Amino acid sequence: IYADPAKRLELYFRPKDPYCHPVCANRFPTSTMLLRVRRSTKRKQQLDTEEQIQPEVQFEMEILGIVTTVYKFQGMSDFQYLAMHSGPDGKQTSMYDKVLMLKPEKEEFFNRDLPLYIPPPIFSRLDTPVDYFYRPDIQHRSGYNNPQVSGENLIGLSRARRPHNAIFVNFDDEEIPTKPLDAAVQNWKKVCTNPMDKKVEEELRKLFEVRPVWSRNAVKANISVHPDKLKVLLPYLAYYMLTGPWRSLWVRFGYDPRKHPEAKIYQVLDFRIRCGMKYGYAATDMPVKAKRSTYNYSLPITLKKQGSHTVSVHDLKQGLGSAGASGAKKPPSSRYKLKESVYIFREGALPPYRQMFYQLCDLNVDSLQKIIHRNDGTESECTERDGWCLAKTSDDLRDSMSLMIKQIIRSTRPALFSNTTSSEDGKEQLAYESGEDEDDEEEEEEDFKPSDGSENEMETEILDYV
Repeated sequence: IYADPAKRLELYFRPKDPYCHPVCANRFPTSTMLLRVRRSTKRKQQLDTEEQIQPEVQFEMEILGIVTTVYKFQGMSDFQYLAMHSGPDGKQTSMYDKVLMLKPEKEEFFNRDLPLYIPPPIFSRLDTPVDYFYRPDIQHRSGYNNPQVSGENLIGLSRARRPHNAIFVNFDDEEIPTKPLDAAVQNWKKVCTNPMDKKVEEELRKLFEVRPVWSRNAVKANISVHPDKLKVLLPYLAYYMLTGPWRSLWVRFGYDPRKHPEAKIYQVLDFRIRCGMKYGYAATDMPVKAKRSTYNYSLPITLKKQGSHTVSVHDLKQGLGSAGASGAKKPPSSRYKLKESVYIFREGALPPYRQMFYQLCDLNVDSLQKIIHRNDGTESECTERDGWCLAKTSDDLRDSMSLMIKQIIRSTRPALFSNTTSSEDGKEQLAYESGEDEDDEEEEEEDFKPSDGSENEMETEILDYV
């Protein structure tokens, strides 16, 4: 526990009871000393019986060391669930000898008739008291109608859509929008109050003229704009594709990639770095760090967790002074720019994250481009899975990219591959479905700051607009 600063110290009142729920201590830095204090008492001889002579007491102190970390149990103990059964007479009977298998048992052990015992699937997620503020019924703006919710959906919407006014388009929608919503126009006009905002708007317009389809990370790597302003600017100039080969991408108003075969170079590739013992290296050997892992799970309770700062329209008009102060060392032209590696794949370089969304035109490797352009001039149909490319093109690209990444890891950490034979090297067939061993990485419990400043490699900006 001490070796991992993200974990909490657990105390079990009944260590041998697998149903015992622990209390947790939080880790705090401190600068204190560990002292050894000795108290010695020296009694003097009593000459006169009438007078009481006080013994002489001396203290000796010695510094043994410096304490830099302390664990404090500040929470409450959770409910404890015992394996007990209540009989008809109200008497409690222990069931530990019946439900715990401490040694290999015969078939009779599993066929016994026992009282029903179902432990809770999860305990409390909080161990400190909090005030629960009950909310009144949501009061939406005038003209808002609750969405139609089917009977199968037991959880409805608790709030209205966020006022960014993006237009979402599915692959099977017949029409595509040619202009933004009026609310999106008003939203940007309200925020665009200084010359820098006008300049950013013109730069983004030029980007969409050169290339009609962009990912948000690619935009961030080409222009310097605060992420909260970009949320308002993108719906003003483009619509968002939800499904199909251009999913999670922003498309210029009036441009329909389903009608233009040349738009296949803008299709998206969901690529995830493959790791596992069958590939020669485990997840812990990966040079690319994951934001979180199921192998290092810690309880979701942390003290003094930093709350997210809500940015208001006033902050946007003022240029977000707090964010500007933190990046004062960078020039305004590149303060919010990301590195090219967040959207461009190059041979010989590792991706910054284990999961990346690349556009096909941003795969800067000749062998990959040959796979993409195998059917140039013969495109006949745009499908939802492969777009204008040949079937299985995405699988072929992932296999080639995985072999490139494995070669990079092999060159940087040859000890990992010392046991692999040359015959196996020539037959590396990585038949692996994307995402088999990698869970979706969203918000991180672990303190991890990406090197290039990206807020989320998963490109789930749809959550910013719904």
